[in-house]
Amino acid sequence: MNRQESLGYLVSHLNVAIANELDQRLKRYQLDIKLWPVLFALWQEEGISQTELSKRCDVANYTMTRLLDQLQVQGLITRHQEADNRRAFQIFLTDEGKALEQDLIREAERVNELFMAELDSTEQETLMQLLIKINRL
Repeated sequence: MNRQESLGYLVSHLNVAIANELDQRLKRYQLDIKLWPVLFALWQEEGISQTELSKRCDVANYTMTRLLDQLQVQGLITRHQEADNRRAFQIFLTDEGKALEQDLIREAERVNELFMAELDSTEQETLMQLLIKINRL
């Protein structure tokens, strides 16, 4: 098997390229690619626990703690202690975190457009459907 026949290689190579492009765009906002999944998840639903956020972002809880510390220092999130569990926190976006949504989503859309430009609209739709199917989302 060569690399053009390896799904793992092709997906990994594309993932690195997309992540690098998005990371460069996020740096304009003093952010990096590690923080993207957290913000993206919170824009979809805030007030979830750190544990739930870790699951949604597919990172270990201790890693999520560091990411949330970074976002809190930047003034983009707050943690609110859950009433029934003093060790658990709900995560909320600050106004500053909410204000970034439109700009950062647009940056991500531009990255998508850049990487999908070689495909016509039917191919783009098919690719997305196949990726969803393979990922079992």
